[in-house]
Amino acid sequence: MQEKNDNYFYIPQIKRRNQKAAIFKGLTIFSIVFSISFLVFFLVDIVRSGYPAFQQTYIKIEVKINDEVVENPYGAVNGKQLKVISRAWLRDLPNLIKANPTWLNSTQTFWALANSEVDQYIKGKESRTSARDRAYVDELKEQGNVVLKFNTLFLLSGDSKIPENSGIYSAIIGSLLTMIVTILIAFPIGVMTAIYLEEFAPENKLTHIIEVNINNLAAIPSILFGLLGLAIFINFFGVPRSSPLVGGMTLALMSLPVIIVSSKAALKSVPASIRQAGFGLGLTKWQIVRDHVLPVAMPGILTGSIISIARAIGETAPLIIVGMIAFVPDAATSFSDAATVLPAQIFTWAGMPEKAYLERTAAAIIVLLVLLLSLNAVAIYLRKKFERKW
Repeated sequence: MQEKNDNYFYIPQIKRRNQKAAIFKGLTIFSIVFSISFLVFFLVDIVRSGYPAFQQTYIKIEVKINDEVVENPYGAVNGKQLKVISRAWLRDLPNLIKANPTWLNSTQTFWALANSEVDQYIKGKESRTSARDRAYVDELKEQGNVVLKFNTLFLLSGDSKIPENSGIYSAIIGSLLTMIVTILIAFPIGVMTAIYLEEFAPENKLTHIIEVNINNLAAIPSILFGLLGLAIFINFFGVPRSSPLVGGMTLALMSLPVIIVSSKAALKSVPASIRQAGFGLGLTKWQIVRDHVLPVAMPGILTGSIISIARAIGETAPLIIVGMIAFVPDAATSFSDAATVLPAQIFTWAGMPEKAYLERTAAAIIVLLVLLLSLNAVAIYLRKKFERKW
């Protein structure tokens, strides 16, 4: 009778626990499905919006080349053509003729760059092209004089106030130079700091305070590093504003805490038996760290460093503070030249009123995502390839 009473009270408790477990499991599954759905929606929307930017409309025209065209390229086309052809292409026509002097006093056929409104119309998007210009473009299209080509300008030209002539080349070069500075500063300093704190620093209150502050620095808003870079590197040391040098130094400050924390964790994961074996062989502390501990911890150090650099590539806020949001049409040729970076270019284009800039914004995001995913894939590959399990 007593056993029956115990089961009578015990069974409902099991049912309630199972119900709570089922609810919790359902919530976790819902969270995962919701997150994946949001990610898929985001990626599909970005690809759908950005894919058209990798194609550009060109119009076939015939131009009578003479000295007047070199002096006034706008006179090379008639009134209808002038409304559908890009001003950037017409401005570059004299340089094209000077590069080919045999064209003088002849008629040449060109595939001229169409303006952004015509390009949007051909792609089936909202366009401010007039009805008369649309009818003219439709006529050219029926004649086979309008085509969509791969947009090499997007990848090989810099920013421009003319939408159809704008590209990400200068931003990519600026990002590359900035990341070189960031890696050269943050990686060696971060790794050496981690080695000292983990292997050589004495266990005292000062060391504890330093480690706590490093952990806190890894979590503060990135814009504060931009203010720090403005105050120290630009205002105090006089580093050129808007340059990859100041941008890289600022991002190095932001990356250092993450590199130090991840490197310390990698060093701590090395079994103590390796150190003890080194001491047993009569090796010094530095020889043990250099020849045994550091090689074993290097995969984890590289993984954390690459992830930190990948995060720095996508930062915009600190670089805005140090002036890397400026209009830069030409790619930087040195670390002290004015430059912009890909996230800042995306931020600039997102605020432009022309529709052509919106698709370029999405296309630049695609390029940035590919770059970030590639770096993360490299980090995963290095971790899997060189990781040792104990």
